[in-house]
Amino acid sequence: MSMSVGGDAAEEKPITDINTTPLVDVMLVLLIIFLIAVPVVLQSVKLKLPNVRFDPTTTKPENVLLSVTGDGTNCNVYWGMSRVTSTELLNRGVEKLKAEIDRQGGVGNPALELPEAHIRGDVNAPYRCIGGAIYTMQRAGFAKVGFISEPPPGGNPRM
Repeated sequence: MSMSVGGDAAEEKPITDINTTPLVDVMLVLLIIFLIAVPVVLQSVKLKLPNVRFDPTTTKPENVLLSVTGDGTNCNVYWGMSRVTSTELLNRGVEKLKAEIDRQGGVGNPALELPEAHIRGDVNAPYRCIGGAIYTMQRAGFAKVGFISEPPPGGNPRM
């Protein structure tokens, strides 16, 4: 701040310089706030995310192919081409798994290969529909539940 003491009134001119001190003070305060706040907001658990890649699906006749659609209120699950309820899905899954184990010689067979469940989920289906199908197939005893997706167009299948 400046102050005029005495002097001729005719020589005094209005001060036209911008006082930047308050601007600098505000900017320094904001800088300190952001220097403290940003590390707090950006804290996360360190982990290594998996690389995305496309593996062609090898379809075996014993695998189960499920299709899931939904509109927000209703979930539709299809075993092959026939629509099933969650109870029917569980029962058919258990029956399929038992039949496949019996076909391969029982649980004691060291070369036992269990079938997989492959789920094709519509892009507009709510996750609860797809999650319900996953949960039901896991309850039925399927150890491997995978997703069928479409690779990006023109992209490298191995990334």
